[in-house]
Amino acid sequence: MNAMAALKQYQSVNTQAKAVDASPHRLIQMLMEGGLTRLAQARGAIERGQLAQKGELIGKAIAIIGGLRDGLNFEQGGDIAANLDSLYEYMMSRLLEANLKSDAALVDEVAGLLRDVKTGWDGIAQ
Repeated sequence: MNAMAALKQYQSVNTQAKAVDASPHRLIQMLMEGGLTRLAQARGAIERGQLAQKGELIGKAIAIIGGLRDGLNFEQGGDIAANLDSLYEYMMSRLLEANLKSDAALVDEVAGLLRDVKTGWDGIAQ
C-alpha cells in the first residue's frame, strides 16, 4: 500500500480527521470506514429523494474506492492485489449505475462488498 496516496485520498474526502500520525494499515481502515459512511449516507439520500446529495455522496465513495485501488501494491500483493483491483473496479462501476438509477440495492451491494474487504483487512495484524 502506498501510504502517501492513502493519506492524500483520506484527507481529500475527510478533512476533519487527523490522519497524519496513522499507520499505513490504519489509513486503509479509515478509508474503508469513510467509504462505508458515505455509502450509508447515499442510501439515505436515495430514500429521501435528495438527488444532488446522493450524487455527491456516491462520488465521494467512488473517490475513496479509487484511492484504495490506487494504493494497491501489485509487486508485493500479487494475485490478492490483482483480485482487489478487479473488485474495486466492479464496485466503482456498480456505484456509477446506482447513481444513474438511484438504486439503493446497488449501494447496499457495494457496501456489503466493502464490509467484507474491511473485515479481512481488520484481521491482518499490523
